[in-house]
Order: sequence, then C-alpha cells, then structure tokens
Amino acid sequence: MADAHSQTIAFFGASGGVGLAALKHTLATGRQCIALCRNPAKLTAILPPESNANLQVVQGNAHDIAAVSKCLLARSGVLVDQIISTIGGAFVASKFSIDDPEVCRKGMAVLLEALATLRRDGAVGRPYIIACSTTGLSKFGRDIPLAMVPLYHVLLKVPHEDKLIMEEKLVSSGEDFTILRPSLMVSEEETKKTVRVGIEDPKTGRKSEAIGYTITKGDVGRWVAKTLVMQKPAEYSNKIAMLTT
Repeated sequence: MADAHSQTIAFFGASGGVGLAALKHTLATGRQCIALCRNPAKLTAILPPESNANLQVVQGNAHDIAAVSKCLLARSGVLVDQIISTIGGAFVASKFSIDDPEVCRKGMAVLLEALATLRRDGAVGRPYIIACSTTGLSKFGRDIPLAMVPLYHVLLKVPHEDKLIMEEKLVSSGEDFTILRPSLMVSEEETKKTVRVGIEDPKTGRKSEAIGYTITKGDVGRWVAKTLVMQKPAEYSNKIAMLTT
C-alpha cells in the first residue's frame, strides 16, 4: 500500500454524521482529503483550514457531475485512491420518507458517470468506493432484530428502496467497493463500544452475521477510517459490511 501521506480520499456527505467522523479520523492520519459540500462554511467551521492543511473543500452538490469530477482527481490525470460516499436525504416524519426519495441512487449514478468520463479523458486510477447504506436490505435472510422488521419494511420503505438501487448500481459497476450497512443510527457521538461486523457477498450470500439494534454515526465513521481507510482488509473487498454495537 502507498504511503499514507501520498493517498487522497474524496468525501461526499462529510459535513455531518458518518462522513464527518470518517473525515476527522482520516485527516489525523495525514492523508489528503477532498470534501464536496453544498455549504463549505458548515464544514470549515468544524475543521478550520488553518489547522487542516491536508483538507480541500469543494463547493457543490453530489448530483452535479462537474462538482463531483473536481473531487475525483488527486492531481492532473490521476484519480483519487478512495471515495467515501455517505450522502442521504433528510427524514420527513410526516411522510415516513426523505426530502429527496432518489438522493442516493442519483448520487451513485453521477459518481460512476464522472469516473467514466474522467477516464475517457485520460485520467488513470481505480478508486476504492465505500458507500453507506443500511441494514434491512439483505436478500439472504434477516439482518435486523425481529422487533425492528415493521419499522424497516413499512415506515422506512421509501428511503430503503433508494439505498437498494444505489447498492445495485455500485455492485454492477465493475468498480472496487465496500458497501456499509449500519444498524439504526441513533446519534452523532463516538463511543468506546466495539463495532461488530457481519460480511455478505452481494452475489453469493452471508459470510458472517452481526445483528443488533443500533450504532452511532460516530462509531461507524471511526470504523470506516480505522479499518477501510487505514487497513483495507481483503475480506471486505467487493463485499457488504453490516455494522452494529
């Protein structure tokens, strides 16, 4: 693996939640980070430029191919080493839906199109894509506690359909990936709890199991940085990681 300081990671959705936690831990390793934000001031208020020289913040939307493309080049003609996408919509309780029911599928479609376009224009590289989804989507058996089935399959049906389409786009893309399926995320905080991990192959099924009720966004982000960014174990290559505490 290349020296940490020579690696560049692109972040989509890093102004809060899982993405922000993963970004903070990644910056601490000395890796170069590029983060796309609709409102850069929101992120720079948390991570001031003067103390985060290895962070580049790009203004734009994850559904804008021009803005996304700016984040995918580590330098001229060379793609970034990794991409971490944690984009998602805001939940609207009155509708049991999200403000943009297609936010994740559109984001993945734009990301893959941007990579293809940059390669056609001569860029080289094969970024490892980490995309955040959710439990409750497995085709190979229940991956959530029985008590949570009504919540996941009735109340969260619309956002979960969006996540599933996003996953399918990534799996069929031919890119290198790991899909994250955290259990219900209950807060922003990072705890000291051990993250339990189950692994599923999207084509052949469950390799190991980790079923639980909740996990925090901070703990998911920490696990992403410590495991997938810093170590990148082969066991998660082109697999789905189910995370819970």
